[in-house]
Amino acid sequence: MKKGGILNRHLAAAIAELGHGDRVLVCDAGMPIPDGPRVVDLAFRAGIPSFEDVLAGLLDELVIEAAIAAQEVRAANPAADALLNGSFTELSYVPHESLKGLSAGARLVVRTGEARPYANVLLRCGVFF
Repeated sequence: MKKGGILNRHLAAAIAELGHGDRVLVCDAGMPIPDGPRVVDLAFRAGIPSFEDVLAGLLDELVIEAAIAAQEVRAANPAADALLNGSFTELSYVPHESLKGLSAGARLVVRTGEARPYANVLLRCGVFF
């Protein structure tokens, strides 16, 4: 058994398959999930697990070279916006409808139980060297 890190076997396996340039959508419970990407649904109850907790766990495991969020997060969810700004140096914003379209190109979608609006981010994997 693993000693730490991500213990969910489905998520750990999906992370191990990611490569440079692959995209990962970390989303709230209300984000529409497109057909195509592998989905690991962690949502249990409203707010559990939180977007913040899941994102922190993923950032401990992944090298991220860029991130994209919905511009609406700035006004509708300042806490999530502050979290994103504190987590990424390469963060860009697009309209929420555009983020939904971009999510179709994700290799992995990780759905949280987050119940606050626009707590979504599309990550682009980098390399550790």
